This record gives sequence, C-alpha cells and structure tokens, in this order.
Amino acid sequence: MTPPTSSPSARSGRLRKAEAFREAAELIEQFMNDGTDLRDAYVTMCVHAGIAAADVICMGALGEYYTGQRHDQATKLLETVDPALARQLAVLLGMKTKAGYSDMPVSAEQITRARRAMDALVDRAS
Repeated sequence: MTPPTSSPSARSGRLRKAEAFREAAELIEQFMNDGTDLRDAYVTMCVHAGIAAADVICMGALGEYYTGQRHDQATKLLETVDPALARQLAVLLGMKTKAGYSDMPVSAEQITRARRAMDALVDRAS
C-alpha cells in the first residue's frame, strides 16, 4: 500500500489527536495509584498518541504517511526520517496488543517505557 500524501488539514488533525491522546494518558496517570487498575488504558493512550505523532512527523518530512493495518510499515517509513524515533514507535507498537487485547496487564517498566516513547514522538511532532 502506498502511503497517502498529506495535507495541512490532515497534519493538523493528526497532531490534535496526538496531543489529545497524550492529555488523556496524563489524566489517566493521575488515577493509576488510587487502587484502580488503569495501567493498560494508560499505555493504550500512549500507543495511540505515538502513532498519531509518527504520522505527523512523516507528513512533515516526507509529505506522506502510512494508514494501513501493518504498523511495521509505519515504523519503516518513520525510520527513513529518524531511526531513533522509529525505535520509539516500535516500543509502543510492541505493547499495543498486550495493553489493549491481552488478559495480562502491562508492567511498571512498560509504563515507564511507554511514557518516554510517547513523549519523544509527540514532542517532535509538536
């Protein structure tokens, strides 16, 4: 699948989503230690923020982004822009299934890694 070309409205829309997902993660983070188990929801928001931010980064640098189901292709596209950020996206994507679809919760270490990866991507996109 050929990545679609971007437009200014697509780029600003994806940036708004990246920032909104990060804000949602930060709100969830405030309640993670009050006895509720929100770890998976938190990491899921980090993942979505990172994906949206990666799209923005690719749009800005390449004029295109990936919209298919194969996230490895999005990582490869981002790697052409910034290999370090592609590794951050890969970190998040590696947690997506566990956080969103598994019966096993994410670990404390994964929460830390998810936050760092999300911040790296959203900060660069902003």
